[in-house]
Amino acid sequence: MREVDLGCGKALLIKENGDYYAMGHKCPHYGAPLVKGVLSKGRVRCPWHGACFSIGTGDIEDFPGLDSVPKFQVKIDKEKVYIRASKQALLMQRRTKVMAKCISLSNYNISSTNVLIIGAGAAGLVCAETLRQEGFSDRIVMCTMDRHLPYDRPKLSKSMDSHLDQITLRPKEFFRTNDIEVLTETQVAAVDIKNKIAVFKDGFKMDYNKLLIATGNTPKALSCKGKEVENVFNIRTPEDANRVVKLASSKNAVIVGASFLGMEVAAYLTEKAHSVSVVELEEVPFKKFFGEKVGQALMKMFENNRVKFYMQTEVSELREQEGKLKEVVLKSGKVLRADVCVIGIGASPATGFLKQSGIHMDSKGFIVVNKMMQTNIPGVFAAGDAVTFPLALRNNKKVNIPHWQMAHMHGRIAALNMLAHGTEIRTVPYLWTAVFGKSIRYAGHGEGFDDVVFQGDLDELKFVAFYTKNEEVIAVASMNYDPIVSKVAEVMASGRAIRKRDVE
Repeated sequence: MREVDLGCGKALLIKENGDYYAMGHKCPHYGAPLVKGVLSKGRVRCPWHGACFSIGTGDIEDFPGLDSVPKFQVKIDKEKVYIRASKQALLMQRRTKVMAKCISLSNYNISSTNVLIIGAGAAGLVCAETLRQEGFSDRIVMCTMDRHLPYDRPKLSKSMDSHLDQITLRPKEFFRTNDIEVLTETQVAAVDIKNKIAVFKDGFKMDYNKLLIATGNTPKALSCKGKEVENVFNIRTPEDANRVVKLASSKNAVIVGASFLGMEVAAYLTEKAHSVSVVELEEVPFKKFFGEKVGQALMKMFENNRVKFYMQTEVSELREQEGKLKEVVLKSGKVLRADVCVIGIGASPATGFLKQSGIHMDSKGFIVVNKMMQTNIPGVFAAGDAVTFPLALRNNKKVNIPHWQMAHMHGRIAALNMLAHGTEIRTVPYLWTAVFGKSIRYAGHGEGFDDVVFQGDLDELKFVAFYTKNEEVIAVASMNYDPIVSKVAEVMASGRAIRKRDVE
């Protein structure tokens, strides 16, 4: 791969098996330089967050992000390579796939839709877009409890000052142009699967032909005394995130839970707050996910940035003064001054409204789907954080992967199977976290790992960690080691096993 300058913009020139290809050089998700990514079997994988693009068409094949990259013409003439590209494509560096229009809008009944999508996160949005890209021309209705059109939720904890217009995934016009109806601040109270009717909280009923449930999850609340005190937050909306930053400014912030959300919030607030404290049950942050050693190295980095940790304890009480939070009392007896508190202690699937529906759920409330994102009820699909699905990578073990890339892919697979394509999910999970301007990337599914093989230097935060189980690599994490995680993801995607001895 080579980045070439065409005068009014750059292109990515690729030579694979003697053939030449040219396309946009930036990943449409967050603008990563694709030349630093991984080229393998006809596609390029982004070095930052793992999105994949076909070198033949520029089409997006794995996520995150919604758009594809433009493809340019290549001509070979006597040892010279000529690239022909439109100036606009060079400037834009992204391409939205062509979408079908809805042809039945003029004569439809308001309370009837062909496709109903409950939830407007990544899964719901990608499902709607994929249906239109595949030529589906009937009515699509998305409904969400949120006040807003779909937005980039991972940004809420990573750049908490973001304004809504900076993180909206698609502008209002996009939904109008492509006939995707979005009902905001709308809650479905029950689903009658026999008659194919969704009943809304306000009593409104809508019948559907195909249904996607993509309701995500609900954050767990503290169960201690004083939990209803003011200025205690779960970060769910841009308003929450903005409000926390305001309240923490030059004040004392306490974060409960040292996993992705909690640690990202803690890192973001260090610049703004007078003090930042993190309370966690485990002995190191991210322990379940990244293991003890990576957790320790990250903890050190946070401590060097003035974050105080209170580990192996939990909150016993939130104390208030005039209704507002004043102190957080720990079971260890320690009392922390607190003007704002953020809770990040996990979440449970938002599926309570389906209890009597007949849709099959597991004991934790996750909707059980097959590799085509189908539930046990014909015509009813589910996607995103609220489901468990068979992960090919781990011998089809049923897993729940509540991460951004996976929600996109679920939405796409569900849409293709609503259209009877018979497509099974095969994607490799890919996720990232960003703290203090540094990123940790992760691919695979490390649940139940029994050993970690390291390369590089943990103290210098320049390392790659291979998570193994029974002599096989099941996941990889890295810091300052690109594009190793994208490389491993490509090997995993090709179906090849990586043995522990290979990485040792």
